[in-house]
Amino acid sequence: MMHCALLGAQPHQWTLRECCDYAVSHSISIKQQQNQCRQQEIQLSTAKNSRLPDLSGSVGQNFSFGRGLTADNTYSNTNTSSTSFSLGTSVPLFTGFQIPNQIKMNQLNLEAATADLEKAKNDIRMQVAQAYVQILYNMEIADVAHRQVSIDSMQVARIEALVNNGKASGSQLSQQKATLANSQLTVTQAENNLNLSLLTLSQLLELPTADGFAIERPMVDETSGAYRAQVPSADAVYAEALGLKPEIMAQQLRLKATDHNIKIARAGYMPTLSLSGGMGSNYYTTSKFSSDPFGTQLKNNFSQYIGLNLNVPIFNRFQTRNSIRSAKIEQQNQQLQFDNAKKTLYKEIQQVCQNAIAAQAKYESSMVAMQSSKDAFDLMQAKYENGKANMTEFNESKNNYLKSESDLVQARYELIYQQALIQFYRGHDLQFN
Repeated sequence: MMHCALLGAQPHQWTLRECCDYAVSHSISIKQQQNQCRQQEIQLSTAKNSRLPDLSGSVGQNFSFGRGLTADNTYSNTNTSSTSFSLGTSVPLFTGFQIPNQIKMNQLNLEAATADLEKAKNDIRMQVAQAYVQILYNMEIADVAHRQVSIDSMQVARIEALVNNGKASGSQLSQQKATLANSQLTVTQAENNLNLSLLTLSQLLELPTADGFAIERPMVDETSGAYRAQVPSADAVYAEALGLKPEIMAQQLRLKATDHNIKIARAGYMPTLSLSGGMGSNYYTTSKFSSDPFGTQLKNNFSQYIGLNLNVPIFNRFQTRNSIRSAKIEQQNQQLQFDNAKKTLYKEIQQVCQNAIAAQAKYESSMVAMQSSKDAFDLMQAKYENGKANMTEFNESKNNYLKSESDLVQARYELIYQQALIQFYRGHDLQFN
């Protein structure tokens, strides 16, 4: 995606969805998790192919020297060579249901790995959303800082005019210029914080540089009912999330896989049956005796075989028993992991819902506080410009007003973020309204 603008043109502004999609497609951890899925696919393919017959061929060449028993029952020094060719195959007919259970277990593990991949994507999306909302917050704080500079600049200009008319002292002008300088320092700090937050998000997106990187500022409707919407209960959100979140699905699939793992271990008690077959031929030569030609011997010595092999386990030093016990312990551990995943999810949702309630209350109180401080500042500004209030009172009122603006910005974006998280847990895309 192009994020570098042409000279003189506005840079592309990334939406939250674009940031999430780009981060998911370029994240190294996501690519590692994708490789885990591929490994599970290979294991599943191996399990399925174990039903197929195998095929092997062999060629042997032997030489013997020295005294040996001859056909007329005497011993003599002879040199003998033999060449053998064989081709064999075998196919499992019954393995105590080990193969179908192995296939089913690997299928479930593949589905669990796929759910892990989706969980990793969700984690990246949440990190991106958190970094995104931090940029939005820093943008608003920078705007507040610029407004503070604007107010102080106007006061410097006003006092300069009064000084020129002899209605204000030079010390008053110096004091106001010092206030302006502090406001400009605040702007510099706010701009630095904004640039750092942009760098953080660009690094999450694995961009080579943050130069030219900018995000889209969503439209925020202060009159929207979303700011006063009732936060759903944690139990209601949890009930929805339980059937949607990939981390729960992954642990549930692995728990099902442990049933088949136990069945695989129990297959050690059952007999196995396989079918085998093959063919081969030999060529012999012995010193002091004439031999038929190579092709003739291969034709005359050609043989085939087919057989059934039944293996009945009787005693294997309690290996099967201990394998079953081990598989059951693995199932118990997986059950604990499943229960822990559900508890962790419930705790996360409880925290998010509580944060949303707190953010909503903070936003409402910040709205009231900001309006009150704005009204107080407007009155104080009028008094100050009419000479009925001193500069200290004016700056104090201005600082209270700007702080209330900053508090409102922080509360607004905290509420937006927490509400987005609640909807995310309910299966919706991350987005800021």
